[in-house]
Amino acid sequence: MKEDTKGLYLAVILSIVVIYATNLLFPAAPEPAAETTAVKEKIAEEALLSKTEIKPAPAEKAAEKKQLTTEQALAQNPRIAIKNNVISGSIRLQGARFDDIVLDKYKQTLSPDSKNIELLSPAQTAHPYYAEFGWLSGSDSTPLPSGKTLWTSKSAGLSPETPLILEWNNGKGLRFIRKITLDENYMFTISDTVENNGRQNITLYPYGLISRTGDFETSSASVVHEGMTGVLNETLQEEKYNDLDKGEQKEFHTSGGWAGFSDRYWFSAFILDNQQETTVKYRNTDGSSYQVDFLGQPLNIAAGSAGTYSVKMFAGAKEIKLLDKYAGQLNIPKFDLAVDFGWYYFLTKPFFYILDFLYNFIGNMGWAILLFAALLRLVMFPIANKSYESMSKMKKLQPKIKTLQERYGDDKMKLQQETMALYRKEKINPAAGCLPLLIQIPVFFSLYKVLNIAIEIRHAPFIGWIKDLSAPDPLTLSVITHLPVPVLLDIGVWPIIMGITMYIQQKLNPAPTSKDQARMFALLPLIFTFMLGHFASGLVIYWTLSNILSIIQQKAIMKKNGI
Repeated sequence: MKEDTKGLYLAVILSIVVIYATNLLFPAAPEPAAETTAVKEKIAEEALLSKTEIKPAPAEKAAEKKQLTTEQALAQNPRIAIKNNVISGSIRLQGARFDDIVLDKYKQTLSPDSKNIELLSPAQTAHPYYAEFGWLSGSDSTPLPSGKTLWTSKSAGLSPETPLILEWNNGKGLRFIRKITLDENYMFTISDTVENNGRQNITLYPYGLISRTGDFETSSASVVHEGMTGVLNETLQEEKYNDLDKGEQKEFHTSGGWAGFSDRYWFSAFILDNQQETTVKYRNTDGSSYQVDFLGQPLNIAAGSAGTYSVKMFAGAKEIKLLDKYAGQLNIPKFDLAVDFGWYYFLTKPFFYILDFLYNFIGNMGWAILLFAALLRLVMFPIANKSYESMSKMKKLQPKIKTLQERYGDDKMKLQQETMALYRKEKINPAAGCLPLLIQIPVFFSLYKVLNIAIEIRHAPFIGWIKDLSAPDPLTLSVITHLPVPVLLDIGVWPIIMGITMYIQQKLNPAPTSKDQARMFALLPLIFTFMLGHFASGLVIYWTLSNILSIIQQKAIMKKNGI
């Protein structure tokens, strides 16, 4: 194993350096906080119509106002309560705005006193985040419901058993009726009906928007996509927040699909009718304010008749099995891509389902990860066996190789020729030992991705001090020693155990023929220890057990070959 092996290990090191450096320099975005520092309020008002184009207007920059807490903002307007088994909140009657949704299943931190995750937030709070739906018209004389319209309702709340009916009359022959339903999870259905009781035919255009304001610098640099996302015309369309300059927009024409905003574990999106062509836009409306909106096809409503348009909205957690269920039941194209599975989608998603199955079987995600590592080693057993057989034979040849080095030490070309001749004579393939490592690379990155994206692993405990398998080992050197340890060197117990197992495994392999390679390989366990020390503890636990199983298998083969 000479230059090819050296290049392989360098590639692995560089790959992990990239991931580690990205996480270190650009940490993942913090989860939504209940109350944060002041920012400018932004309110997206009703859309405008020109002679050549119909579009929802970009969010208008509102005058500076005093920032409110969520509770203060909610108290400013009449509201209708929302409640099912997984979410709670309210809809603002002014504008029929979705701006208050709390995820009751998920806490912001591991603390027992932690508040639940606040997904949507009202205007004038630190980070406004809300959705609106409505109608546009080519006639300025046709009063339409807007963000300031006060709708009326006879219902006390919205639940899976009780739909919400909102009404508004424009005083000129048009009666607007909005029916909102909610299922047992995170899916809303908004059905808008317009009754034309006037004497003239009218043409209206349905639209919807999701608007968001905040500081997204860290989100834009996260290794997990956070920003605007959607599947439009069967194609995933993602834009990080810093991809769009102030006032810039991206426009898409699609038949069906979905679009909205994605965080690491949560997202909101409207789901379009697959039978109608729709225009969707991603916008940076005001520097720190962004909007995803759609404009539907014109609806012609004759005098004395009515017209209806329906759209769905998802606002909740990225529960992978639930997204797959929605995709099948509601015919939502590629809805699972709301989760950032990464390049190795074909591995990452199956890995999640295997882990989830093992978790349901065992009841602990940490043990599920260990069992997954064991099963993976079992699958790879035949390949690893051949590899370790080859490596054992190479280790047995070390005295002969050393003799060649002493004889041809000054003639590198001759040494390489004689070494390869010796391998051919003994029927050894020096590259065979690299095969398990090549297989491990996509497995490593796929599992790394699963542990970063799967909400099912967020806050999942193992044993002892590991309370969150998606976070680094908390029992670090600084915690143990009570000394100020530099962040880069402040690693936990599990990464140290992993480094030790990697060192032991390395000692079982044949020594490199080059002194430079030998020095580099000697440093690998130390390098990997500090690199993986800041990765998810679940990944480190997986790697540790994988090393231990490899050591056992390799020792058995060496004993068989008399080494």
